[in-house]
Amino acid sequence: MGKGGKGKGFDKGGKGKVKGKGKDGGKGKGKKGGKGGKGKGGKGGGKKGAAKVVIEPHRHEGAFVSKGKDDSLVTRNLVPGESVYGEKRLVAEAADGEEKIEYRVWNPFRSKLGAGIVGGIGSCFVKPGAKVLYLGGASGTTVSHVSDMIGPEGVVYAVEFSHRSGRDLTNMAKRRPNVVPIVEDARQPQRYRMLIGMVDCIFSDGAQPDQARIVAHNANFFLKNGGGVMISIKASCVDSTAAPEAVFAAEIDRLRKDGIKPKEQLTLEPYHRDHALVCGIYRAAKKKKDE
Repeated sequence: MGKGGKGKGFDKGGKGKVKGKGKDGGKGKGKKGGKGGKGKGGKGGGKKGAAKVVIEPHRHEGAFVSKGKDDSLVTRNLVPGESVYGEKRLVAEAADGEEKIEYRVWNPFRSKLGAGIVGGIGSCFVKPGAKVLYLGGASGTTVSHVSDMIGPEGVVYAVEFSHRSGRDLTNMAKRRPNVVPIVEDARQPQRYRMLIGMVDCIFSDGAQPDQARIVAHNANFFLKNGGGVMISIKASCVDSTAAPEAVFAAEIDRLRKDGIKPKEQLTLEPYHRDHALVCGIYRAAKKKKDE
């Protein structure tokens, strides 16, 4: 299964030159008799060839790990046969008579949430059946994976201010019934309050200086008590002169004042420079006094 150059034909016949579509083999022409063999896969440049894909559930519900030459984080594709942003797709071998299940590879370099999960975040509030408010949805790269994770029972409300990105987001949402695209300013949640019910968690990826305030403002409107908050903080956006650690500490302090109890902080290096993912609980129930 050569990359580009000479690769051995899969079926019969000697060496086949592989014309690579995607990363590995597409169609291979055999030099010496027999069939050069058509490369397996080909969908979206997926991982091809005879190597079987082994998919194992991740400890965070809704995410999976594909085991192979190089392990990768994947989500079960809600719309089989379609890539959202040109990502690889894998088909797991199903047991006798069952339908094959398609998974999409989640690139942590293109997603803050993906980087957080790969980096080992302790608690992920995005899980099957959850209602998620996603602030800063951009073109819907990560939103599509959130849509996979929550499944048909859940719903993700994706807010994006830019009309250019909002157009891509809306086009992606046309194929995914559990995505509600909202092209509106997250600083003014009253503008879209009629579109959203109460949510289980808020994920924010808006690189804004007042991001903590924006999240708290939206939480006041839509987040249930005891709901989860996940914020990706970009240090240079908040204060480019201060050290990243100082910026993260100041932002966490701001969240605490707004009733969000921080649970953990995780750096997103090496996937995203000077970024941290902060998880917290909104208006957490006070238990200890009764005991």
